[in-house]
Amino acid sequence: MSQLKESAQQVQNKLIELGYPNKVIELPDSTRTAQEAADAIGCEVAHIAKSIIFRLQHSDKPLLVVASGVNRIHEKRIGHLIGEKLGKADADYAREQTGFVIGGVPPLGHVESILTLIDEDLLQYDEIWAAAGHPRAVFQLTPEQLINMTNGKVICVK
Repeated sequence: MSQLKESAQQVQNKLIELGYPNKVIELPDSTRTAQEAADAIGCEVAHIAKSIIFRLQHSDKPLLVVASGVNRIHEKRIGHLIGEKLGKADADYAREQTGFVIGGVPPLGHVESILTLIDEDLLQYDEIWAAAGHPRAVFQLTPEQLINMTNGKVICVK
């Protein structure tokens, strides 16, 4: 077994630290987008738990939305729910706040704790796949593990 990239190993270490048996794997093809991830893994796009970082406009804090790969995030609805307008997070902001590059942002193991919202549509699947710190690294998990490891709140993101 080949050694994981440093950022993917950080995610694996965090999973181990939290007591999860999940294994980070690196794929030969990019998993930067939900479609690329599904193609590389051989699963449906809906089973991809894509991590989207937003920059809250008033507080300048990050927000992580983990959504099914087929869903488009309804930013106004989420902004109303949390009481703050969602802004775009550029690559520098995402890396600064999470410690990871866009396309590889995992749902856990960030520089600091991040408010996390989870797409209720992910709960219908037995297994889902999430980014693991690098654009070619992923790990398989259950929706229940996702909720527990992120302390995320389940909402309708569409």
